[in-house]
Amino acid sequence: MNHIFDFFFESYQNREVHLIVLEAIAFFFGIASVIYAKKENILVYPTGLVATVITVYIFFIDELLGDMMMNFYYSIMSIYGWWNWARRKNNTKVVRISRTNTKEKWIGFLLFICTLLVTYYVYRLSGTEIKASNYIDIFTSGVFFTAMWYMANKKIENWTLWIFADIITVPLYAYRGWGMFSLQYLIFTILAIQAYITWKKSLDKNLQA
Repeated sequence: MNHIFDFFFESYQNREVHLIVLEAIAFFFGIASVIYAKKENILVYPTGLVATVITVYIFFIDELLGDMMMNFYYSIMSIYGWWNWARRKNNTKVVRISRTNTKEKWIGFLLFICTLLVTYYVYRLSGTEIKASNYIDIFTSGVFFTAMWYMANKKIENWTLWIFADIITVPLYAYRGWGMFSLQYLIFTILAIQAYITWKKSLDKNLQA
């Protein structure tokens, strides 16, 4: 047990206190956001905004541009998703859980490719040395980018993408010394699996109706 504790938290011994506190706050609100998303509760977005804005600052301090860009995008997309989920017509939700059609799959793929290219060139233009972990970061950025857009439009495939990228991110963040973020993404993975099952039941129920 001590080995596990040391693995996740040893890197915080020389970390500035205010950054540890901010990471803990982002951890709490990030978990809350995914729980609300699982329940299809619009509070996913205000709680998510708190987490992403704080995380943008942390990654800016640590000079991790790909992660910073993604969380900045999450913040913008959270505002769009908040508005989109809140829309109603005749007291009925305009956006309901559904599957992606062919057009939306292509849009998702193009978002993925564009994100890879933009993130890569941001690293290059900033003069940051691109290491193996950065290439993984660039790849997961593309997956997360697409997942966030699908979530904002209540496409069930968003959870498949979250699960896939979360699994990759757990060891990546542990390697970088972010114990809380690594643990957070491990919890995200479990919650995303549960959320997929919940959303699928809701989708099947709506189709039957």
